[in-house]
Amino acid sequence: MSSAVLSIGSNIGDRLAELRSAVAALAPYLTAVSPVFQTPPWGPVAQQPFFNAVVLVADPAAGPADWLARAQACEQAAGRTREQRWGPRTLDVDVITVDDVRSDDPQLTLPHPRAAERAFVLVPWWAVDPEAQLPGRGSVLQLMQALPEDEVAAVRLLPGTGLWP
Repeated sequence: MSSAVLSIGSNIGDRLAELRSAVAALAPYLTAVSPVFQTPPWGPVAQQPFFNAVVLVADPAAGPADWLARAQACEQAAGRTREQRWGPRTLDVDVITVDDVRSDDPQLTLPHPRAAERAFVLVPWWAVDPEAQLPGRGSVLQLMQALPEDEVAAVRLLPGTGLWP
């Protein structure tokens, strides 16, 4: 059984609809979906806040490349373009982990090399799986607690925005 953690985010257009489209596309593989959080943008580009969530998925036939292909298919279906690094996007789907795989492949580095630094990944992940571990880095809760308090506080739960029953 291959299990993966995917981070989904949007800050262009109907952000909630974009997240829901990713969840719908991944529905055959879903095991859990976090609540939606509003988060400040990451990086040096001025832009609107993001809506972010984490989805847990599983498929006995899938490997890391399959999860990457599915993530990219979700982005393409949402009209995602890659014009500016850390720029605004209709939909961003990042593969955070696949089982305990560690890889330096330039196409898909696992676990995601900056996941431990990003409250917009850690907070939703912890919300959906309080016992989660980031391979090679430790407990998601401990990683979250190591971040600056203001970064974690800036990740705000959006009540009533469920993505999956």
